[in-house]
Amino acid sequence: MSVDMSKHFSTSALIKFTLPTIAMMIFTSCYTIVDGFFVSNFAGKTALAAVNLIFPAVMILASVGMMVGTGGSALVAKTLGEGNRARARRHFSLLVIFAFAVGSVLAIGGWFFMEPTAHLLGATGQMAAQATLYGRMMMISMPFFILQYAFQSFFVTAGKPNYGFYVIVAAGVANILLDLLFVGVFGWGLVGAALATNIGELIGGGVPLVYFARKRSTHLYFVRPHLRWPVIGKACLNGSSEMVTNIAMSLVGILFNWQLLRFIGEDGVAAYGVIMYTAMIFSAVFMGYAIGSSPLMSFQFGAQNHAEMRSLLWKSLGLIAVASVVMFLLGQWLAGPLAAIFVSYDAALLELTTTAYKLYALCYLFMGFAIYASAFFTALNNGLVSATISFLRTLVFQVAAVIALPLAFGIDGIWLAVTVGDALTCLVAALFMIALSGRYGYRKRGEKPAAA
Repeated sequence: MSVDMSKHFSTSALIKFTLPTIAMMIFTSCYTIVDGFFVSNFAGKTALAAVNLIFPAVMILASVGMMVGTGGSALVAKTLGEGNRARARRHFSLLVIFAFAVGSVLAIGGWFFMEPTAHLLGATGQMAAQATLYGRMMMISMPFFILQYAFQSFFVTAGKPNYGFYVIVAAGVANILLDLLFVGVFGWGLVGAALATNIGELIGGGVPLVYFARKRSTHLYFVRPHLRWPVIGKACLNGSSEMVTNIAMSLVGILFNWQLLRFIGEDGVAAYGVIMYTAMIFSAVFMGYAIGSSPLMSFQFGAQNHAEMRSLLWKSLGLIAVASVVMFLLGQWLAGPLAAIFVSYDAALLELTTTAYKLYALCYLFMGFAIYASAFFTALNNGLVSATISFLRTLVFQVAAVIALPLAFGIDGIWLAVTVGDALTCLVAALFMIALSGRYGYRKRGEKPAAA
């Protein structure tokens, strides 16, 4: 049965509701992590560096799915909260078609521009050839990768977060098993890793198409949409912060790789890739919670239930605070074992990666609040503030930090750049939340949450 988003959510109910989405994000991250494991251990560190170099460019294109999913789900959930299910279904159907169409165009363009992109990012020789090959193969399933991101949010809005989890588990397991077969057994290297990811993304983006084509399966299903450009524009504006975040994170990743090539060389890029693989799991928890809880906030915003909005906000901040401390401690404790999974075959690279990871893990104390703040304003259909937070976090604070900190602290400054960027973002986000509390009513006193 679909979850009733109009009810009051206790802390345990909120965790239970968002847990499938958190798991979805973790399994989505497994695509890259599993590829990295098999590529590193079966194809070597040059292939690993090639994948790490080109992957941010691939994610820039895939960020369209995050934009349509988060922004569109906020709009659809708000419409459901207003009581207009028919309109919500039309919006939903239109946005899915739009996401697939844009994904197809981006895939074609990405294929032709992948080789010059690899050279632009600093790759040469064998590394450039392998980066181009992997990037082009990622374009084969790009439309479905974009749909997969979009459906992660829409499953939550449909009140079916568990179904989204099952789809991602199926896609993730398929990717893992096929990586083992194609890379570990057949020895296909980068081609095998990319092909396994292609099939996983086809499952992740294709199965939901079949599910939502079944009428009455949930209160959201495909209907004949009306072409309404304002709806597309509103959804894109709402979700622009999430797209900005993903694009900016990819650009920061490119800048990280460029700096590391200058300071260390190929080993630096490989070490950064290992850190990103493991950090994906930690950030997926925060991102999954933000995406999973946002439709609840959007629904209550549409229903003008300020008491429940305030309840959701304070519970979320408390949960994120606890998770932040736990993840920081895990990062310190597991730095060595996590690095060894990927680069145990190279003692110098293992030592570099372990030291770097312990410094990088400081960012977990601030990352969750920065991610949630942006998603919070997306849920309130305030794409401008949400995008501003995301823009400052990545394209201003983190870029400035990764350029300036190495001048003062050397290599350590590169690993601390994300921490500085996220800490400054938390300060800005707190100011926005306080300044706009009266406008949205989530600090209004004298009300009690609705009864369960």
